Amino acid sequence: MKKVVKFGGSSLANSDQFRKVGEIIRSEESRRYVVPSAPGKRFPEDTKVTDLLYACYNKAAAGEDFSRELKEISDRYYEIICGLELSLSLEEEFQQIEKDFKAQAGTDYAASRGEFLNGKIMAAYLGFEFIDAASVIRFDKNGNFDADKTDSLLAKRLAKCERAVIPGFYGAMEDGMVKTFSRGGSDITGSLVAKAVHADLYENWTDVSGFLVTDPRIVDDPAVIETITYRELRELSYMGATVLHEDAIFPVQKEGIPINIRNTNRPEDKGTLIVESTCRKPRYVITGIAGKKGFCSINIEKSMMNSEIGFGRKVLQVFEEQGINFEHVPSGIDTMTVYVHQDEFEEKEQQVIAGIHRAVNPDFIEMESDLALIAVVGRGMKSQRGTAGRVFSALAHAHVNVKMIDQGSSELNIIIGVENRDFETAVKAIYDIFVMTQL
Repeated sequence: MKKVVKFGGSSLANSDQFRKVGEIIRSEESRRYVVPSAPGKRFPEDTKVTDLLYACYNKAAAGEDFSRELKEISDRYYEIICGLELSLSLEEEFQQIEKDFKAQAGTDYAASRGEFLNGKIMAAYLGFEFIDAASVIRFDKNGNFDADKTDSLLAKRLAKCERAVIPGFYGAMEDGMVKTFSRGGSDITGSLVAKAVHADLYENWTDVSGFLVTDPRIVDDPAVIETITYRELRELSYMGATVLHEDAIFPVQKEGIPINIRNTNRPEDKGTLIVESTCRKPRYVITGIAGKKGFCSINIEKSMMNSEIGFGRKVLQVFEEQGINFEHVPSGIDTMTVYVHQDEFEEKEQQVIAGIHRAVNPDFIEMESDLALIAVVGRGMKSQRGTAGRVFSALAHAHVNVKMIDQGSSELNIIIGVENRDFETAVKAIYDIFVMTQL
């Protein structure tokens, strides 16, 4: 069996956490490829190393003295090295970083050094080979990720290597300039490595025991999802669930490689298994609940609009021309409502209204702001009658007014629109009716 294991910043924040990680990796021979993040917070008021690097580079870019900030970063790493009792020096690496900062190598380069240096320590601690991600993760000249070139480089390089540490979060363009993924991108690196080596499992170790049914900031101690499909995870991630970077799904999905979300501090917990498909019945009718605040709706009314060919296209083209993405478009015989992010829309609302009038000559346009969207996701909903009815019943009992409901034809999710002020109450009510009543 072959496993790729990725460890997040909280799992590698200090030497004690490193030791936990070492025990996890050494406990199974199959854990052969390791993807580390940069050190995270050691305590709540602490600063992540990536943020320290950004601050340090900003001073360098402004032509200011950044020696104190660089020493603070260096001290963080040597604290780990000393705690692990390693005879490892990073002096050459820090001299190069200082030189590159002065030469203004870029914020991507600066941020990537967190993973690069932690990878050096991890390789020395485990006795694994270190492979610089810049040599195997490729971006094109425009800074776009090159999946085919990366897969070819990774597969060729790792075929010669039994055990390796590949830092997460970054790669490089053809000219050698370092380029990073978006924040949390070490998840993507782990997924790419898993695909390249045809891993049996991709373990993503973090500080929670799996994917939770809903946000623990809203519901106290929510249940852990035992098994979730890629499609369900995509729906929940898009609506704000953030345990795993949403782009980390695609490389392993193509290969049918499952992802296991695990807790570094509770390695005995099974965590959450993310799979392409499964015949396992979910524990609850729903798999998860996620949502976001900050939407507004634009309701367009026009008599006989249903018989006007191209009406919807013309309306949405107005939003496209203003560079505004739409989220949902529920419609009736004479009405069409477009849900958009309020902060994107506010500055251009009058241009959009004028554009809609010119495009389709509506009878009436009405807008409503300060709305939230909640996604209730679950493969079990397809075979269970009355799911939408139970959602409405729970919300009515909690005195929450439903502004919108939209269900996809796949019956995988139900989207509910409520006022911002009712968001937390609505999530709790839905959780209670589907989870607490089944305990």
